[in-house]
Amino acid sequence: MPALLKDVYSPQFYDKFGQVLKTILPQFDQEQFRQLIFAEGWEAKELKERMRHTARMLHHFLPWNFPEAVGVILQTIQQLRERQFPVQHVEFMFFPDYVELYGLEDLETSVWAMEQITQFISCEFAVRPFLLKYPERMMAQMLAWSTHDHHAVRRFSSEGCRPRLPWAMALPFLKRDPSPILPILENLKADASEFVRRSVANNLNDISKDNPELVLELLAQWKGQTKKTDWVVKHGCRTLLKQGHTEVLQYFGFNGAAHLEVSGFKVLTPQVALGQDLLFAFSLKNTSETPQKVRLEYGVYYKKAKNSLARKVFKISEREFAPIEETNITRRQSFKFITTRRYYPGEHRVSVIVNGQEKVIADFLVVN
Repeated sequence: MPALLKDVYSPQFYDKFGQVLKTILPQFDQEQFRQLIFAEGWEAKELKERMRHTARMLHHFLPWNFPEAVGVILQTIQQLRERQFPVQHVEFMFFPDYVELYGLEDLETSVWAMEQITQFISCEFAVRPFLLKYPERMMAQMLAWSTHDHHAVRRFSSEGCRPRLPWAMALPFLKRDPSPILPILENLKADASEFVRRSVANNLNDISKDNPELVLELLAQWKGQTKKTDWVVKHGCRTLLKQGHTEVLQYFGFNGAAHLEVSGFKVLTPQVALGQDLLFAFSLKNTSETPQKVRLEYGVYYKKAKNSLARKVFKISEREFAPIEETNITRRQSFKFITTRRYYPGEHRVSVIVNGQEKVIADFLVVN
């Protein structure tokens, strides 16, 4: 069985971390810290719970004065860098957590701390409570960070204000009105760093789920400015494309499916055991005498706990089909156990989607 991500918080990790911290705080009691970390209930804690627990236990040893505690954290980060600990690695998410937990009433220190810490480990989760408590001041700060010299801070300015950042608290005021985000994205849409541009695309994708008309306006404004921006726009529209949004599909040249014919659709594994693969095949033909740009996808209708079906769309390809071109396609979809999806035995469905239109659909059975 593969190691669980939460097990990065191992005794060896805390021993090495404690050795570094002791160079900053000579009075630091490594043994007591270890006992507090691995107290009763540790094994049941998941990854984010272990991060939060570590931040709380660290609070017992850092100065109670928040600016002084931040100073120790930044010195520790410097030591970690000098000792070549992994930068941008998940273990150290408890540093941003510490700021979130103990700095909410000290905005000035926390803003400075997050700017520094995010260059080592992202503060995208920690900034959310600050955005909710100080929305206008923090969005002004996020805009200022979008012109920062360091790519990690620029990326943070976008990632931190995503309305629907996964595994983080939502930002309802930005879901309702994302206009304060737009100047940030404008600054970053052609950033030299792909790391930053990917965050811009993800932010756009979040916005599209609540305000698709705003994303359509940006499409018109940003079209053809640079290749980097064109990629950002395309990736930022991925949810709208999967939803078959007609205007977005047309924007990218996918003009319907009237001349695109699906035939020979067959589920090759009508019964799929949990842990195995669904296998299906079909043919796609451009029946027109002119080339057709084709976005080809398939949908899997997963059975949910209350017997309803929920469709998830998977991309196969995007390309131009020559006149009268026909191709045969076989695809498989895994039903192996993963932490992000739970499978329920029973009837499921699979469909083929061409330029946003569901062409054919068939049932299959998932069994234990």
